[in-house]
Amino acid sequence: MNLKRLNTEFTRFVFVGVVNTLSYYSIYLFLHNVLDWAYMLSHIIGFLISLNISFFLNTYVTYRVKPTLKKYLYFPLTQVVNMSVSTFLIFIFVEFLHINSNIAPFAAVIFTIPVTFIVSGKILKAPVQSK
Repeated sequence: MNLKRLNTEFTRFVFVGVVNTLSYYSIYLFLHNVLDWAYMLSHIIGFLISLNISFFLNTYVTYRVKPTLKKYLYFPLTQVVNMSVSTFLIFIFVEFLHINSNIAPFAAVIFTIPVTFIVSGKILKAPVQSK
């Protein structure tokens, strides 16, 4: 198998996504199960921490661009849809479908991956304009 064919933006995005999801999920489980915080608070804090991890992994690994303050400030905007959809799905999964609150975040992330790839690529690959 040709390894160059595996080294695409999308495969790097998937790899970074797996690393980021594991970091988010580890933080979530720690806050929710070890510190006994509410699942929604654990989700939001885990999401915010992993958002920073995601920014740097996506700039350096996925898109291979230089991180800038402007991109760092715009990057959370790419996650507004992700955060909204995942939060809504977690709530639905736990409260209405009675899915275990330890599993619900993982199930929700599956729905948000394609949107996140497209939107984050547009933000992070945008040319930096100087004044």
